[in-house]
Amino acid sequence: MDFQEFLQYVPKLIEARLPAFDAHIKMAPLERIESLKRNQSGDKNPRIAAVMMLFYPKNDKTHLVLILRNSYKGVHSAQIAFPGGKFEQEDENYATTALRETHEEVGIHPDKIEIVKTFTELYIPPSNFIVHPFLGICKEQITFRPDPSEVADIIELPLSVFLSDAIIVDTKLTTSYANDISVPAFEIEKHIVWGATAMMLSELKEVLKSVIDNRF
Repeated sequence: MDFQEFLQYVPKLIEARLPAFDAHIKMAPLERIESLKRNQSGDKNPRIAAVMMLFYPKNDKTHLVLILRNSYKGVHSAQIAFPGGKFEQEDENYATTALRETHEEVGIHPDKIEIVKTFTELYIPPSNFIVHPFLGICKEQITFRPDPSEVADIIELPLSVFLSDAIIVDTKLTTSYANDISVPAFEIEKHIVWGATAMMLSELKEVLKSVIDNRF
């Protein structure tokens, strides 16, 4: 979709209802569904993070940016994610966190990003984080400058590809809490995107499809 056409849908996106749990559950491993229903974060003193779901023009077409995290000793090593990270005390609010972390990780200054909508927070049991997603728009062509200490690669996902159901797959994975389990996922540029990022993508995709007249 042309980016200028996409911008015409932004007012509808802002007003759109969030499907929340109903969307998250579609891309949740079976082992996670009960914990999602119970919202188990209440008694675990979870840490807070925020991520940016950033749309922007590339060759006049609408794209969404994802990152491949570096390998490290942690449960989210080498996974596909949105730019984002941990809330710091100096951050004014969670939106500030998402903007700051996006700048640090992929080099896009907060002044270039307009946050247009807050999406549903999501608790991640393996890392004990509550993540707050924000929908942002950059109206300029982007030159990414990834931080090599955190980001192994940038994935520029065309909106038309994201909205296609052809990228939804079932795959077998070994996770931090189970071995060889069947997991719903997105297959994006030969990467398997699952877990929390897939659940947030699921809500984003449903909201987009609800306002873009079922074009895809």
